[in-house]
Formats: sequence, C-alpha cells, structure tokens
Amino acid sequence: MIDKRLLQLPGIRKIMLMLAALTLGQAFVILGQGHFLAAGIVHAWHLLPMAGLVPYILGFGLAYAGRQAITWARNALAEHYARRAASDLQTRLLAQVYALGPQAVAQEGTGNLVTMALDGVGETQNYIELILNKVLSMMIIPWVLVGYIFMQQHLAGIALLIMFPVIILFMVILGMAARDESERQYAGFQRMSNHFIDSLRGLKTLQLMGISKQYAQNVYTVSEDYRKQTMKVLRIAMLSSFAMDFFATLSIAVIAVFMGIDLLNGKLSLYPALVALILAPEYFMPIREFGSDYHATLNGKNALTAIWQLLALPVPQPATQQPELAGPLTLTASDLTFQYPDRDDGIKQASFTLHEGQKVAIIGASGSGKSTLLNLIGGFLQPTGEPFTLNGTPLAHLAQPAWQEHLSYIPQNPYLFANTIAENIRFYQPEASEAAVQQAASEAGLSDWLRTLPEGLATRIGEGGRGVSGGQAQRIALARTLLAKERRIWLFDEPTAHLDIETESELKATMLPLFAGRLVIFATHRLHWLNQMDWVIVLAHGQIVAQGAPADLAAHSAAYRALVAQMKGEAHVQA
Repeated sequence: MIDKRLLQLPGIRKIMLMLAALTLGQAFVILGQGHFLAAGIVHAWHLLPMAGLVPYILGFGLAYAGRQAITWARNALAEHYARRAASDLQTRLLAQVYALGPQAVAQEGTGNLVTMALDGVGETQNYIELILNKVLSMMIIPWVLVGYIFMQQHLAGIALLIMFPVIILFMVILGMAARDESERQYAGFQRMSNHFIDSLRGLKTLQLMGISKQYAQNVYTVSEDYRKQTMKVLRIAMLSSFAMDFFATLSIAVIAVFMGIDLLNGKLSLYPALVALILAPEYFMPIREFGSDYHATLNGKNALTAIWQLLALPVPQPATQQPELAGPLTLTASDLTFQYPDRDDGIKQASFTLHEGQKVAIIGASGSGKSTLLNLIGGFLQPTGEPFTLNGTPLAHLAQPAWQEHLSYIPQNPYLFANTIAENIRFYQPEASEAAVQQAASEAGLSDWLRTLPEGLATRIGEGGRGVSGGQAQRIALARTLLAKERRIWLFDEPTAHLDIETESELKATMLPLFAGRLVIFATHRLHWLNQMDWVIVLAHGQIVAQGAPADLAAHSAAYRALVAQMKGEAHVQA
C-alpha cells in the first residue's frame, strides 16, 4: 500500500521522527481526553459536589486543546515537507526530460509529460502529505490506547486486538482491487491527455482533411473509457469505507453489550467501562482515516511511480575528455545511425563533415528525417555507436557541455514566456544589460516594431507568444541567439514554415547577414533558401542520398533535381 521508495526522498527520515514524536504526544493527549471525560462522568454519577468536576473539565479542555495543537503542527510539518519534496521532484523531472531530449517526449507522450509535471506533482504532494501522517497515526495511536484499555478491562482490550487484523485484512483485499483499478484509471488519464494534446496540435490538419468529426469521436471514446474507470475506482472506495465503518461499529457495539452486562451484574466498575467505550472509537479512528484517504492518494502514488520510472531512465553522459573548441569547429559524422523505439523511421548510416562558417541546408520530403538529424546534431537524441568526431575528439553523442554551450536552436514555433519582450530576449543571458538587449533587438530587425509599442522592450506578451505575430516571434528568438555572442552553431528547424511570403522575405533579409562566420544548419522546405547555402544534405527515408554545393547537386544529382521538382510542385499547389 505504501511505496517504500518514499524513504529515498531527502530528509524524510528526520521528518518521520519528528512526526512520530508528535503522534506519540497526540496519543497520550487522546488518552487524557478519555480519562478526564470518563472520570468526570463517574464523579457526576456518584452525585459528588460540582466543584469537584472543575479539575476534570480543565483537564479535558487542556487535553482537547493539546490534541488540536498537535494536529495542526503535524499537518503543517507534513505539508511543508511534502511541498518541498514535490518541488524538488518537479525540478528533477524537468531536468531529466531536458537531458533525455525529444526521444523521451515522443515515447512518453507530450500530454502525459505535461500532466506528470503539473497535475502529477500536485497529486504526489498530496500523497506524501497524507501518507506520512496517516501511517504514523495507525502505527502509534491505537497501541497506546489499547494498552491502557487492556489494563482497565482485559476483555475489551482483547476484543479490540482481535478486530484490528480483521479490518486490516479487508482493507488489504479491497485496497489491492482499488490499486489495480486506479492504475488502469491513471493509464487511461495518460492516454486521454496524449489524445487531447495531439488533437489540439493537429486540429487544422484534421479540418483540412475533413476528418475532425471522426477524430472527435475518438477523443469521446477515450474520455468515456476514463469516466468508466473512474467510476469503478469510486465503487471500490465506497465499498472499502463501508466495510471499515461496519466492522469498527460492530466491534464497539459488541464491547458495549458485554461490558453493559458486566455492569448490570456488578462484575465491572463504571470507570473502566466508560473509558473503554470512549477510547474504542479513537482506537479505530486512525485506520478508518487511513482507509478513506488511501483511495484519495492512489493517483498520487501512481503519479510518483511514473515520475520515478522516468527519473530512472539513463541519461547521456558527457565524454570524459571534452573536445577543444577554442579554434574553428569541425564536425564529422561517420555511419551515423539512430532508430526510434517501436518505429521504423530514424537515420541510417549518415556520413558528412561540417565546418564553422558554413551554411548547411537539410532538405527532404516530410518524414525523411530532417528534424531527427537536426536533433542528433544538437545532442537531443543519442545515436548508436560512436559516430561523431568533433575537432579530432571521438564522441558517442553530442550531448556534450562544450558543444551545447555554443548551440542555439530556433524551431518553427519558438516558445515565448508571459513576460516582457526584454526578458524573453534574455533567455540565454539572464544578466544581459539593457544596452545589449537593445542592440540584439536592433540586429534582429525588431526596432521598427518596438517603436510602435508605447513601452518598447518593457511590453509584456502573453504565454506562448499571445499578441505576437509569427514573424515577430522568430525575430525575438533570433535576438535571443544574437545576445549570446559565444554561441557559434545555429540550428534552424524550418523557422519560416508558417510565415507568409512577405514576412519570410523580410526575415530572410535580416537573417542572412547574421550567418557570417557561424555554422548554420537549416532544415527547410523552401527552395529560395538553397541558393544562399554553401552545402546541401538531401535526405530520403532516413538516408543521405546526396550532398554537396547547390550548383553541383543541380548539375549532377538526380535525387536533388527530383526533390526540387517535387518541392516546386508542392509550392505551386499551396499557392
């Protein structure tokens, strides 16, 4: 029921000791409540002076206040630790996703990872907070109470001890059923999240192809499956709560009947009977609370398991000997091969050499492997073997600090944060001065647009770039890159694919002069970029079928000419 890996969380043993001490104190104040209440009733039953009740009333009040104070302290301590642990897990998760790269995102699903990093971390916090308090309550409080009850009335103590494992047995049986259903429910939630994200991403394509309604039915089916799985979990949860309440109530009723008979027969005095009856519900309370909250924590437990599984995945390790990049860069790939898990696409036996100062285009039909090759060069994917040589240093992959510190990546849709334009430009250089940001914005061609904004660089933009056009977003991404002067390798993944021809022409005029002296690798479908390139790599089905200068390829490569003809036909159709 409890994930033993919780003990791996930093600082959890210290917190558990502190909570255990508070729980032990709470057990004794609960005992004090029962004692003072029973003693006060006995005092009143014997018609003793009312003044004699004052110590019992004060004792009960102090015990009650102490109980509430300890409960507050336990909850505050557990909540503070759970929030800190969840925040640490979220940080580690995001760092792991970044280190694993796009392959992990594709394998796990974007929707699943977003859900895991946001909702899953919140569920994990709730799980840690509840499980610490509830488990310690169940481990400490009942035994302090049953020990005192046993000293006062042996039969009551024995009856309570017998019923405890019976309730535990039913809780285990129903808990296992609930766990299995909850795991299926969480898997359904992950599947629904991925379907939802995929449908949002491909909505325009689905509408153009006329199958949006058909896909809507698919989303409905997935969400309906999730609803049914949730209802199954709720049914088991309600059955489990009923079973625990039933057996706990039955136990108390049995004890009450037998002690009532003993009281009538004069075999038992009033105080032991009263204190046993008052403390019996408190004896069962921790296990009842654990059982009811157990179902509320199942999603958190499943989310924590999913997070730990992702954190356990091996990440690419940098080479022991980092390449020396003080001089001009030369990157060579020999028989570069990468295969996606459970998929046929990838890169097969690609070989090429790139030099700093080159402008390199990667072209090919959709699905030919352009983005995969770009991700391999960026170090976001790890190939098999040891295919790279960087400035004479053999490397198994390019997830190397020395390489990636010089790298800037500009995708089709660069992400902009809900902040000022200046802070978005400072993405790579958070400490950059206002003058440096202004210069980078000017070099990226943002000056005319900024002059139309009353607050200029201090203008706030929405999450994901709301309020900013595609061309302006690309220029802000370009300004980010220009601000980081040490970044000498620029990777572009079809950055103008979604821009109209006028905007693209203006952006191209801004970008071309900035390419000088840098290694620029440009994956594109647009033919007019090819004449500006020094080298072109032609991909088909994950293989390099041709490479060379554009003029040479146009004269001697049938694969290049066929692809160019195909791209011209696509451009004509789209126009």
